[in-house]
Amino acid sequence: MGEAVQTLTLERPKLNYRKPARPNYLQLDDPVPLAEDIALETMDLVDVEIWRQNKMWDRFARLRKEDPLHWTPESISGPYWSVTKYKDVMAIDTDHARFSSEAKYGGIVLGPPAKNFEATSFITSDEPVHSIQRKTVQPGVAPDMLQKYEPLIRSRTQKVLDSLPVGVPFDWVDAVSIELTGMMLATLFGFPQARRRQLTRWSDIATNPFDKDVCPGGRDQWQREIGECLNTFSAIFEERKTTEPAPDLMSLLAHGPSTRDLDLQGLLGNVLLLIVGGNDTTRNSMSGGVYALNKFPDQYEKVKADPSLIPNMVSEIIRWQTPLSYMRRTALEDVEMHGKTIKKGDQIAMWYISANRDEDFWEEDPDRLIIDRKQARNQISFGFGIHRCVGNRLAELQLRILWEELLERFEHVEVIDEPNFVPNSFVHGYSWLPVVCHRKN
Repeated sequence: MGEAVQTLTLERPKLNYRKPARPNYLQLDDPVPLAEDIALETMDLVDVEIWRQNKMWDRFARLRKEDPLHWTPESISGPYWSVTKYKDVMAIDTDHARFSSEAKYGGIVLGPPAKNFEATSFITSDEPVHSIQRKTVQPGVAPDMLQKYEPLIRSRTQKVLDSLPVGVPFDWVDAVSIELTGMMLATLFGFPQARRRQLTRWSDIATNPFDKDVCPGGRDQWQREIGECLNTFSAIFEERKTTEPAPDLMSLLAHGPSTRDLDLQGLLGNVLLLIVGGNDTTRNSMSGGVYALNKFPDQYEKVKADPSLIPNMVSEIIRWQTPLSYMRRTALEDVEMHGKTIKKGDQIAMWYISANRDEDFWEEDPDRLIIDRKQARNQISFGFGIHRCVGNRLAELQLRILWEELLERFEHVEVIDEPNFVPNSFVHGYSWLPVVCHRKN
């Protein structure tokens, strides 16, 4: 992952472009030490700097080899365990009796919850509440709805791709990934398309409260914007209660027997869950796929030669990218694993991003993108068990259509510089990816 981006040799005009300025508090030239130069007991995987510089891979590799259940005693998120092997992540993700997602214990993100902010949702609930509330929103992304959405997604994708400049640089993240996911989010929520960028903004705020690029005003700005999100959706929620049931997510929540009486914190928690879930997974896989195929040009040539590989390639891109790096659980009792004791109350990070690169599970080099990988469908980016992402099939549909339409139009989408990575250990994503599109002759 640390090597320079490989690109195909194509004739193109000399291009002038400017990388977005970094704020002064980020020191790009500060070296991030190699994993081998760090004392194992001091290794902290939630350090945002290693994510901004994309330097976490050797850390995960070392932990998988030397310390697959790793204790970090001090971090910005407090003490936590790291689980980095595929089989161990699967074991914890399916052990709901001993490992909890409950908001009252800390929910799904490492660290204590924000003060005066205890939003709950079905993903931060254990059984039976989790499954009851999850079933309420499932019809919004059920197979019959995906059939209805497919022509709409394709039409929008075609329009966005047809609007892209050819032969000149632009930011793929903003022009394509955010635009397409914003449109889909607005449709899912029955939200005005003209205001769709509000949804992606609330997703960014929710997942990056301490990122000064996203939230320079700190805690005050974060509270204000989250409050705006709550006020907006409270009004929508009450309005949908007075209208006939519809398949959009807000109508499903408003009419669902288990959700129609949600309090404000429950409403906010479920709205943010659905916004983030619908935004980050698809958005960052849309960017990650372009980046990955430029790093592995032989795979780009392979899919050009055989577009029938696209569905499997989508699964492989999601594995390689892993748009949500981890999920947290909290131990409800003492648990023995790898000769160590996870104590009751300890927080555990299930590192999906590491499980998806586990050398003992993946038969071929897991650091490479291999679009016809036989195991690609075994990627664990969506989680496993009862908490598996409810919208995973919709995400796959959007990505499949994007690549079908891309291959119809462009000989190559060329990455012309290393991207800017999001400084976030939870969301593994991109804030800027400069590309040049080369149209087919």
